[in-house]
Amino acid sequence: MNSLHLSSGEVFEGESFGFDGECLGEVVFTTGMTGYLETLTDPSYYGQIVCFTFPLIGNYGVFDTKEFAKAVDRVFESEQIWVKGVVLTELSEEFSHCEAFKSFEQWLKDNEIPALKNVDTRRLTQALREHGCIMGSLSQSPLGDYTDPLAGRYVPEVSPKAVTVLEPVSNSERDPSQTQDNDDIKTIAFIDCGAKNGILRNFLSRGLRIVRCPFDQDPFELEYEYDGVFFSNGPGDPEQCHETIEIMKTALTKDLPIFGICLGNQILALGAGGKTQKMAYGHRGVNQPCQELETKKCIVTSQNHGFEVDGNSLPDGFEVWFSNLNDQTCEGIKHKTKPVSAVQFHPEACCGPEDAQYLFDRFIDQL
Repeated sequence: MNSLHLSSGEVFEGESFGFDGECLGEVVFTTGMTGYLETLTDPSYYGQIVCFTFPLIGNYGVFDTKEFAKAVDRVFESEQIWVKGVVLTELSEEFSHCEAFKSFEQWLKDNEIPALKNVDTRRLTQALREHGCIMGSLSQSPLGDYTDPLAGRYVPEVSPKAVTVLEPVSNSERDPSQTQDNDDIKTIAFIDCGAKNGILRNFLSRGLRIVRCPFDQDPFELEYEYDGVFFSNGPGDPEQCHETIEIMKTALTKDLPIFGICLGNQILALGAGGKTQKMAYGHRGVNQPCQELETKKCIVTSQNHGFEVDGNSLPDGFEVWFSNLNDQTCEGIKHKTKPVSAVQFHPEACCGPEDAQYLFDRFIDQL
């Protein structure tokens, strides 16, 4: 029978379920009431043990895969579960949804993910808020010295290994509200550091062709022409993404629009000469209020990050674009005169509010 052992020495008892095994990872909490399918298949959670603060998980079961476009699913954020382990209060023994075909527990078993239920997740969340997100294990006894085996360099583990081209969905398949005024297909270089399918769906449904590149592939060395460059979300310490930072530096010398999401926001800051820093316990959930500083407009956002951009470190020409209304952390940056910008939150709204989806249209209008 496993327990959750934190590197602080604290132990949280519970009942094992899912895969019969042990795991080591950074223990984090997420506050979303729904979206466990999207959360566990989000590559940004790679290397982490996720605690769900919402008390009941699994009530709508697990859906089957359903293709949206080539290599892009309609629901899941990737082709596999990326978390190391799961912690929750109550597991729904039964599930009910017209598209569900498998229980949450069976899904974890099939993907060899250990889990712990009947845990006091309120007390665990309070501990993480006090200590910060720290290493821990789901195991019968403490595992070693709880050193991060990858030292924060997770992106190479989740990034694709080869360049692929994704064509936009046909006009008949697109949401009419998301179509472009002209029939010319724009192309973007998509630097994939562990991108969520939701981002791909938003671009493809808006009629863009995507040249999907690994995190260390300079797109300007390929035989493609681009109308813009995009940098995706991804896990780990942004300062460890040396290759991607160099690609950003190259992109900033080109006369092309640039947009980034989550890790892409941090990569933009680092490529421009700014700094990033680790947050105490990060932002993970679907209810984070952010304000666009220029317009004072407030939007509610979906978030998943443990690092932030130091807004005071931005070089001349750049400015803070969005700010978090809860803790005033930097939630987006942009260049003052060039079409270069990025946000820390997730405008693709998977899972979460759709307030920020207009940012995809804003980027496309710049192409």
